[in-house]
Amino acid sequence: MNRELKRVSIAVVLMFVMLLCSTTVISVFQVDTLRNDPRNVRTVYDSYSAERGPILVKGQPIAESKPTKDKYNFQRVYSNPELYSAVTGYFTLNQGNTGIEGALNDYLSGTDNDQFLDKMNAILTGKNPQGAAVETTLDPAVQKVAWDALGSNTGAVVALNPQTGAILAMVSKPGYDPNLLAAHDSNTVISNYNKLLHDPTNPLINRAISGDLYHPGSVFKLVVASAALDSGQYTPDSEFPNPRSLKLPGSTTSISNAGGSDCGGTPMVTIATALRLSCNIPFAQLGGALGSAEISKYAKAYGFGKKLSVPMRVTPSTFPENTDKAKTMLSAFGQDEDRVTPLQVAMVTAAIANGGTLMKPTLINEITAPNLTVVQPFQKTVLGQPITAQTSATLTQLMVANVSNGAANNARINGVDVAGKTGTAQNGEGRKYTLWFTGFAPAIDPQVAVAVVVENGTSFGNAVAAPIARQVIEAVLNK
Repeated sequence: MNRELKRVSIAVVLMFVMLLCSTTVISVFQVDTLRNDPRNVRTVYDSYSAERGPILVKGQPIAESKPTKDKYNFQRVYSNPELYSAVTGYFTLNQGNTGIEGALNDYLSGTDNDQFLDKMNAILTGKNPQGAAVETTLDPAVQKVAWDALGSNTGAVVALNPQTGAILAMVSKPGYDPNLLAAHDSNTVISNYNKLLHDPTNPLINRAISGDLYHPGSVFKLVVASAALDSGQYTPDSEFPNPRSLKLPGSTTSISNAGGSDCGGTPMVTIATALRLSCNIPFAQLGGALGSAEISKYAKAYGFGKKLSVPMRVTPSTFPENTDKAKTMLSAFGQDEDRVTPLQVAMVTAAIANGGTLMKPTLINEITAPNLTVVQPFQKTVLGQPITAQTSATLTQLMVANVSNGAANNARINGVDVAGKTGTAQNGEGRKYTLWFTGFAPAIDPQVAVAVVVENGTSFGNAVAAPIARQVIEAVLNK
């Protein structure tokens, strides 16, 4: 009898130990996973029980919570909603969150582990619980100029401080009104969301960092030129044949320069001239000579294929690896399977501007607790050194020539040396173009790097995207 009781007692003790271990794992080690589970309705109600922290631009709220008399206590309100929709995202009642609202939900709702003591102090002192304030790196004047300059075009603008990685402007058009998704009635939220979701202009997509991505066209020539010059095998004066058309090896496909031009009209052309006039055929030959592995190495160094958050997750840009020579030659001037975000293009340009050092882009200047304690200061992070300082200096000179006396002349600013590159990407037979400009200024001690993309173009990057970028650069330099 005693033996049976002993066995039962041991079994009961083991069961209690197992229960204790499982509850410890759930309540301690899996707390973040459970909190972020979209099925956890308790998290939704908890997020409304506290005053959600504001999202700020230069100290002014672009998203804030205001008291209400309903059971949710607070209503999320967005000012200048379309202007900042790509940055704030939306905060909804049990229907998901996007943008900074989603990426930093724990901080904004006051449930982050770093704010545990603040939350306990609020409970003990009887104060209403509050979330942290998120101060962005955005410059309101630059953001507004970027939005206005893009006009009625569909596309995106990204402006970076190349020395710190701080994002000064992030615009995606068309935008949307997050207030439509902040209602306290789920049926209203779902109805408004479905209207936005089925809008053929796709306003919910942040074109600056996500979506289906774009063919980069000739702005990708900066990556190829980086690989060529940094390798030491080529100089700006290295020459390549310059025919009007070129049949790709092992293929029936022929390529030509933009508009079928002779790109300077000489039988041979240097890398410097090919970049200045944006010649496709010489760059295709340069790409074929370098090979896909070498180009891919530099693309990866610039951030292609890498996971990145700003704090929203960025869709990785792609460059095809291990392709045949014909496809590599197409990729060398930004066609074939090349796909990029405007942020990635801005990162390439910013690294060239910053002496070859690539800084991590970020939208977050600092996160501040309700008691004004800085929970997370600005974090300047080096992602890598894609090219040497010497290569950076050489590319800067070539890009200045593009603007002063080349295919990017619509980005000129009186009294300022602007370094830039245009692109006009093809999207298939009979389809409209994707228009690009990327650049930085001043060429010495750059203060801003910018990338502009315009969808469904019927002209060239220099005609449409370059003037937009010029206005954004001027907005930064005139401050």
